[in-house]
Amino acid sequence: MSAATRRIASLYGLLGLAACVAFALSLLTGSVMLSPARLWDGLMGGDALARSVIVDLRLPRTLTAFAAGGLLAMAGVLMQVLLRNPLADPFVMGVSGGAAVAALTAMLLGLAGVAVDACATLGALAATLIVFTLAHGEGGWTPTRLLLTGIVIAAGASAVVSVLLAMGNDAELRGMLFWLMGDLSLSSRPWPLLILFVVTLLVALPFSRQLNVLARGELQARVLGAPVQGLRIGIFVAASLLTAATVTSAGTIGFVGLVTPHLVRLMLGSDHRWVMPASALLGGTLVMLADLCARTLLAPRQLPVGALTAIVGVPLFLMLMRRQRR
Repeated sequence: MSAATRRIASLYGLLGLAACVAFALSLLTGSVMLSPARLWDGLMGGDALARSVIVDLRLPRTLTAFAAGGLLAMAGVLMQVLLRNPLADPFVMGVSGGAAVAALTAMLLGLAGVAVDACATLGALAATLIVFTLAHGEGGWTPTRLLLTGIVIAAGASAVVSVLLAMGNDAELRGMLFWLMGDLSLSSRPWPLLILFVVTLLVALPFSRQLNVLARGELQARVLGAPVQGLRIGIFVAASLLTAATVTSAGTIGFVGLVTPHLVRLMLGSDHRWVMPASALLGGTLVMLADLCARTLLAPRQLPVGALTAIVGVPLFLMLMRRQRR
């Protein structure tokens, strides 16, 4: 085994261990503290209270946090390849803005639960379609045109969100704000996100070589025979769908898709065979830890998960930028 292979295996081992530790801490820690022995009894059915706390509350929320973080990280990798811009993230294309406008509108109309999720999904897909349509020019889709169109759509959606928040009453406003800043407190159906997480990894890995080529530039990708136009459309649709699914289930959790790929590339280089799964692991771990802090730092008051990821992500990203300049 070469030194590079041993290094990659060691880093993957550390990422896997960190994910397992974060998962265990999320199940053990909360308003009711559980010991490892009681956690095991609860999972085996020997402790009814512990089982109720774990199965009904903590396990769905923790699994949703892991899947949401992993999907956002993978979407971030795809967007940075598509736009060839290290500042690109899943929310730059206006997908989250479209989801937010539709979801808040549904809340103002008195809808809740599945209806809000459905509206958020439709809003995200509508924003994707608008960006995709407006960005198409005579020469097709270029990274610059996609990026600028997405930024404009996101800015417009942000303005509409501000208007909708101003229209809400005090009873609705708290729920609307928490949804906007990332809220996992109502997560009860993690399986769709987990299935999407696994399917995305399995589908993306065979395309790692094409992602590597496209990341080096469109001209070089065409010279090497890569189907550039098809790849770009597929990447854009895939990243938008991943973002839409995550925003629908967990609200807006920022900076995970921006910072995580940078951290992984610093550790593993730019080969997407390793970058994609490592980003998924690290992104899931970061959101699990953020959700744990959101539940426990000011308990019984809960903090928005997206606010915590932004608080950590901003200085971390500035540190990465400073290091790269050196």
